[in-house]
Amino acid sequence: MRSAGELLALPIRHGDIELGRAVDVLLDLDAGRALGLEVRCRDDARRFLPFGAARLGPDGTQVGSPLALLDDLGFYRARGTGLRELRGTTVTQAGRPLGTFGDVLLTDAAAIAEVLVEGPRPVRVPYGPGLAFAGHRRVSAA
Repeated sequence: MRSAGELLALPIRHGDIELGRAVDVLLDLDAGRALGLEVRCRDDARRFLPFGAARLGPDGTQVGSPLALLDDLGFYRARGTGLRELRGTTVTQAGRPLGTFGDVLLTDAAAIAEVLVEGPRPVRVPYGPGLAFAGHRRVSAA
């Protein structure tokens, strides 16, 4: 598993060419998965990189083609919730406050496995029904 927040510091590359940097991870809270990355490209444009078109490595994210970076970021932003948008919101489970949202842990298939909750005692909470994020939709049963 990998922290979604770790992806924000890594470059997006095609071979040895750096195309840009991830600035947000877009999550589909209903489906319980990450949609992809919002990338600030070297030309200062912001584009969307679907997880299916990316290979995540320890030193960066590789794409098979620069064409994998899609111009219609607004389309994906409207369908997802940004990791940065969730940070600092209150996480509840079955109506009980757990603490402040910190991050999510993703599987290799981009599924949200756990939520990292900050508080007096930081905890890792399995992702699933009953979780809610203040100001955002409750996670529903599949």
